[in-house]
Amino acid sequence: MAAGVRAPASGVLFCLGALLVGWVAAGLEAAVVGEVHENVTLHCGNISGPRGLVTWYRNDSEPVFLVSSNSSLPPAEPRFSLVNTSSLHIGALSLQDAGNYTCQEVLSQTRWFPVWLQVASGPYQVEVHISTSGTLPNGTLYAAKGSEVNFNCSSSSWPPPVVEWWFQAPDSSIEPFGNNLTVSCFTLLLMSQNLQGNYTCLAKNVLSGRHRQVTTELLVYSPPPSAPQCWAEMSPGLLMLQLTCRWDGGYPDPDFLWTEEPGGVVMGTSKLGVEMLNQSQLLDGKKFRCVGSHIVGPESGASCVVQIGSPSLLSEPMKTCFVGGNVTLTCQVSGAYPPAKVLWLRNLTQPELVIQPSGHYLITQNGQSSTLTICNCSQDLDKGYYVCRAENPLGVREVDIWLSVEEPLNIGGIVGTIVSLLLLGLAIISGLMFYYSPVFCWKVGNTFRGQDMSDIMVLVDSEEEEVGEEDATEEEEAAANEREELPKEIHKHVHIHRVTALVNGNTDRMGRGLQALQDDSSEQQNDMVQEDRPV
Repeated sequence: MAAGVRAPASGVLFCLGALLVGWVAAGLEAAVVGEVHENVTLHCGNISGPRGLVTWYRNDSEPVFLVSSNSSLPPAEPRFSLVNTSSLHIGALSLQDAGNYTCQEVLSQTRWFPVWLQVASGPYQVEVHISTSGTLPNGTLYAAKGSEVNFNCSSSSWPPPVVEWWFQAPDSSIEPFGNNLTVSCFTLLLMSQNLQGNYTCLAKNVLSGRHRQVTTELLVYSPPPSAPQCWAEMSPGLLMLQLTCRWDGGYPDPDFLWTEEPGGVVMGTSKLGVEMLNQSQLLDGKKFRCVGSHIVGPESGASCVVQIGSPSLLSEPMKTCFVGGNVTLTCQVSGAYPPAKVLWLRNLTQPELVIQPSGHYLITQNGQSSTLTICNCSQDLDKGYYVCRAENPLGVREVDIWLSVEEPLNIGGIVGTIVSLLLLGLAIISGLMFYYSPVFCWKVGNTFRGQDMSDIMVLVDSEEEEVGEEDATEEEEAAANEREELPKEIHKHVHIHRVTALVNGNTDRMGRGLQALQDDSSEQQNDMVQEDRPV
């Protein structure tokens, strides 16, 4: 009996398989999509009203019995059952359940209804991989500006999903990345600041319409383009020194570390780069180093050094101002860091009162050079010491400047006095020259008169008794004694006149002049002798 039943069933299945092949080729089958691990129901035609005997088959290489409304035929698996005595219900679908199914209905006649079941899986476990520079503690990715970044999206899905990428910049709406980009991976060659934002990978199953997406935030960081700058300054309202370090132009802000040099003793770290020093840390010439570090490099960071110093002063010790005039006192500060504050004070009348700019006092400062200009000088008000004071947290230095106020000088009287002294000196020199060098004077006279030296006779009167003159006198006295034979020696005081004549080399004229002089001298001697004789 059982054998008789199997034989007709085999023949029926063979005929059914041949018929279904024709239907599938003609595209008359219904399509149903189910998802893995889900349940699906396949309807046996779109017919209302009473139904006949329904049997479901799976069409692979040959038809396979699944379930029948005939209660004497048990289902092939517990997952298969009939709903409303006609529809096939499959529970816990798997990918292997996909394929062609046939519903056979026997009522007044036998009808076949083909169904194509497609099983979709996923997408599950959508994974996004971005080759970035690093990851922050909260999981946010970051890339360095100008770097190359690879994007890849993967998902377990059947059939393989369609992948789309979407991008949303800060404070902007989401938009597709590129023109209908459906590839799972791409590369950005040069990252820039406008590419910072949220990247979304969307994986979609075209069968089930189910989709999953993963959004990843990507930040674009850039180190500061230049070296850090650091300086020291007096803290406002406090007697402390403030060290400040700046390294601008990067994103995000760098971290700062202050150390004492030498030795590298850490003073503190901060995002602001500000460090306060107390009085015990303020030593002349001491150095402090600021090291700035950025998340994208450089690895060793960048640094700058501040060296503090007390001020030194340089100024002229004395200045002079004429009554009613102006004078400028200059004070030059050097070696002061942080820059010193320069004040001007009076040292005599009001030593503790700082001079304030006014119409009488003009104060200007150019860098570390300060000037005090006093207008319309007065002896009563302005004469005396002035103090230039320079102070910074490392010390105070002062220098005194003496200002003398004098009456204006009489220039005309000074010039007249100088000229008079010059003329007087010239007269004295000329008198000395005339007294000690008559020949020179004679030559000078010739120069002015234009005469020749050979035409001048110079008479020299000398009262000195020279040796040659004494001999001539003795010979004359001896001759006179022999002639007159006087009883005793006669003492005479003789004036001898020497005449020298140089007249163009004329010796005759010179002789005649000499002879005339001798005759005159002899006559004077005779007169004197006779006067001395006794009576």
